[in-house]
Amino acid sequence: MEIDVMAVNAKNDDNLTSRLISQHENFILKCASAAARSYISRSDDEWPIALAAFAEAISNYSPNKGSFLNYAELVIRRRIVEYIGGKSRFAPETWSMQLLSDSKIEQDSMNLEAVGEAAISAEENNSLKLEIYLINEILYGHGFSFMDLTDCSPKSKRDKKLCARVVAFVINNPILTSKMKVKRQFPLNLIIKNTRVSRKFLEKHRKYIVTAVEIMSGDYENLSVYMEYISEEIEKCRQL
Repeated sequence: MEIDVMAVNAKNDDNLTSRLISQHENFILKCASAAARSYISRSDDEWPIALAAFAEAISNYSPNKGSFLNYAELVIRRRIVEYIGGKSRFAPETWSMQLLSDSKIEQDSMNLEAVGEAAISAEENNSLKLEIYLINEILYGHGFSFMDLTDCSPKSKRDKKLCARVVAFVINNPILTSKMKVKRQFPLNLIIKNTRVSRKFLEKHRKYIVTAVEIMSGDYENLSVYMEYISEEIEKCRQL
């Protein structure tokens, strides 16, 4: 996409950075309002924070992060949530721990190396708590929540390997990644054709696969650590 190329070029071009910000002010306001869950105007304190976050997204963007605007939205959301959490008595850790305690999650019931362990260890890691909160907001857009993963996460080594194969296929095909992240489409038939994973398996693990794609293609430094086996599969596929 043209905007993705512009974002890459803007890293070393202050004029292009200014132009991108000017052209996307309404987008920035929309993202800030969504993160704050209230209307944000240019006179609100959140506005300069959102502008700085957009500039930060330009500085840190690379094509392997997927669509620039999706990445920028994530960074803006993160900074606004951090700001609101900092000035509120309800810090981000409170939101995520509320999310966890409400569902009474235990590590044994999750039974997976990735998201289950992340949820439990969140009690000791504020950054991880924030990431759990943010990914949950994204997953709501797909029609489910972080806690729904308890019923659809892969448990055996074989199932994890198949999920990793599917996630790697999607991540290594930017058009499919964009369809899943932006249009909320799960390219079932294409995945079946190219990975030879059964429809029944994909339907059972769809939510987990979508979550893994969002994490591995987004700015989730802590959560991605818990999906190392997927990272390895992605790299292996890229080398073929």
